[in-house]
Amino acid sequence: MFTGIIQATVPLVAIEEKSNFRTHFIPLLPGLTIGASVAHNGCCLTVTRIENDMVSFDLMEETLRLTNLSVLKVGDEINLERAVSLHTEIGGHLMSGHIFCTAELAKIVSSENNRQIWFTMPDRMMKYILYKGYIGVDGISLTVGQVVNNSFAVYLIPETLQRTTLGTKQLGEHVNIELDSQIHAIVDTVTSFCPAREQNTL
Repeated sequence: MFTGIIQATVPLVAIEEKSNFRTHFIPLLPGLTIGASVAHNGCCLTVTRIENDMVSFDLMEETLRLTNLSVLKVGDEINLERAVSLHTEIGGHLMSGHIFCTAELAKIVSSENNRQIWFTMPDRMMKYILYKGYIGVDGISLTVGQVVNNSFAVYLIPETLQRTTLGTKQLGEHVNIELDSQIHAIVDTVTSFCPAREQNTL
C-alpha cells in the first residue's frame, strides 16, 4: 500500500529490453532490499536485483500495456514512493499501486502560485471520476477539482510542482491513473444492481 505522497524523483539510469518485458534501473535508495515494493509513477514494482549503487525492477507485459512506464527513456525522471509501514503518516489517501489506465495532459492553466491541469480519460473510466474525489496521478494523491465530459482537472500548489514530475509535464504526455478503490467498488456495485432491479419490476 502507498499514500500518494511522493518521496523522491530519480532518473531512470538504464533499461534492458526483451520481448514484452523490460527491466528498469534506478539509483539505489537507502534501506531497500530485494522483494521490497516501490511505486514508480504510481505503479507498484518489486525490487529484483541490487548491484553496487543501482537497483532493478522488472516490468511485465501487463504493466507495459497499462502504464506510461513503457515509454520512459534513460534520463527520464520517475516519481517514487516506498510502501507504507505501521509508522507511516497517511498524508494523502491509501493507494494500491495498481494502475487502471493512462490519461493525456490536455490543458495547463497557470496563475500566480497555482496551476490547473486538465486530463482527458477513456470514456469508460469517467464514471469513476467524481468531483472532490481522490485520484492517483503518476502516484500523486490529488483531489478532483472539476469534471467535464471526458476530462477532469486537478489543482497543484508550487510544492507539488517542485517535488514531483508534474511540474515538467507537457501537453500530450500521458500519466498513470489509479482510481479511488471505494468509488470504483460503489459505482460497479450500483451499475450492476440497477439493471437487475429494473428487470424485476417488469
